[in-house]
Amino acid sequence: MNRRKFLQFLAALGCSPWLMSPVKQRDARQFGQVTLMHFTDCHAQLLPMYYREPSLIVGAGAAKQLPPYLAGQAMLDFFGIAKGSADAYALSSVNFAEAARVFGKMGGFAHLATLVKQIREARGHENTLLLDGGDTWQGSATALWTQGADMVAACNLLGVEVMTGHWEFTYGDQRVQALCRAFKGDFVAQNIRLTEEAQFAAGIDSDQVFKPYVIKRCGQARIAVIGQAFPYTPIANPRRFVPDWRFGIEEAHLQALVDGIRQRKEAEVIVLLAHNGMAVDLQLAARVTGIDVILGGHSHDALPRPVVVKNAAGSTWVTNAGSHGKFLAVLDLDIANGRLQNLRYQLQPIFANLLPPDAAMQQLITGIRQPYLEKLRQPLAVTEQLLYRRDTYHGSFDGLLLAALLAVNDAEIALSPGFRWGGSLLPGDVIHYEDVLNQTAITYPNSYVRLMSGRDLQALLEDVADNVFNQDPYYQQGGDMVRVGGISYRCQPEAAMGRRISELRWPDGSLLAADKLYKVAGWAGVGEPLAGLPMDELVCRYLRQGRLS
Repeated sequence: MNRRKFLQFLAALGCSPWLMSPVKQRDARQFGQVTLMHFTDCHAQLLPMYYREPSLIVGAGAAKQLPPYLAGQAMLDFFGIAKGSADAYALSSVNFAEAARVFGKMGGFAHLATLVKQIREARGHENTLLLDGGDTWQGSATALWTQGADMVAACNLLGVEVMTGHWEFTYGDQRVQALCRAFKGDFVAQNIRLTEEAQFAAGIDSDQVFKPYVIKRCGQARIAVIGQAFPYTPIANPRRFVPDWRFGIEEAHLQALVDGIRQRKEAEVIVLLAHNGMAVDLQLAARVTGIDVILGGHSHDALPRPVVVKNAAGSTWVTNAGSHGKFLAVLDLDIANGRLQNLRYQLQPIFANLLPPDAAMQQLITGIRQPYLEKLRQPLAVTEQLLYRRDTYHGSFDGLLLAALLAVNDAEIALSPGFRWGGSLLPGDVIHYEDVLNQTAITYPNSYVRLMSGRDLQALLEDVADNVFNQDPYYQQGGDMVRVGGISYRCQPEAAMGRRISELRWPDGSLLAADKLYKVAGWAGVGEPLAGLPMDELVCRYLRQGRLS
């Protein structure tokens, strides 16, 4: 669909005016003195793409019927979003394949750059601040092959002023430091510190690895941006990449930072740029006082409205701006008498058909991709179904990875991590090599085959389930549930630890034996380096054999 027809279609559906012309609408309703722009979890996607939002997000505890644990039609109903609208397509999985053919791809740094420039021109460059919540330098073939350099170049051109991180750390500590030197903005993380041994060896007084926060002046106001990197990096990813760094939520240190900024009157507004996951952000907002806004990431939740969390000293606005470059969160701040008084929030979807690409950014992207283009566009197969990754228990693209692990390794059971990142493909789309890398582009991609007992498999699933469904968000340390191929199991999220997983069964309904050993294939282990085929090579081998599942 071309841009003119697309606009006509939006108008016929009665879509919101800000969606059709964001800058014009913003000019008509001037609000506040400062505008924050926030994106997160783009996972190195420089081009527009399809990304299906989850149809199932299973939560635990009292908030399981509230955002961020709403998906599909329940999510649309909660926020009052019309079914069949462009907003519904952007924010949900409902009729995704059909809607995708109407509304087209979303995101892309060239289109994001256009929107950022429009907002800066409308509000005045000096009154805006562009913040990146992390998971930006990883997730694509070119990011992997350039070790993040492509994304640093794109972020510099976009004008990102402050960022924090998570998957960035999987390039290794030295590479991350080199990329931070090339990055023109500030990389902040109050919760990453040197180990005692590393600090002693370096002979330095401070154990802080990155700046904990920065003060940015926007017009007449000062904004403090505190960085909160993913607290569980050495658990969710290999520890060997950052052997000298300690991670954690560091709640007490964060409270001390906030108190110090307030006492010294360094800023009128305090923002936490976080990569915790929204469940952690909500709990943190209730326990740490003095933060005005938490701009969240990690869990890929796209929220049309922020959540206001009450705490002992007032309240904190908590937001999350989705993932894969689909959205830009825009927060207009009304500041008076030295404090934030109110804010206006808009989660602006980035439709590639609606926003023309920025010429300079498009030229940069073309130059980045050109040396790899022939390799990236290698056709492998054609899919007959919608391929997607995100859901609590399973995604159809994960199913393809599992089928490849089973077939290539002649295994009985397959395991694949519950990663949330990776684009979607529509029925009838060609699967190119780039599409496979969009699901597997990590620095520890190797596969493995090992013997595991039924008891060991159940224990592994129990451990992952405790990370995903723990009622205390501070103990939720990973992504979605590990994906399992070859067998099924029963999961009771609300059960106590050690009692969530049961009934591991073969397709014929028979149970696995606790003491019997089974041939299990998997990939992306976080322990010692593995010697098996890299996952992208394994999947390509499977698809080239014409064995698409």
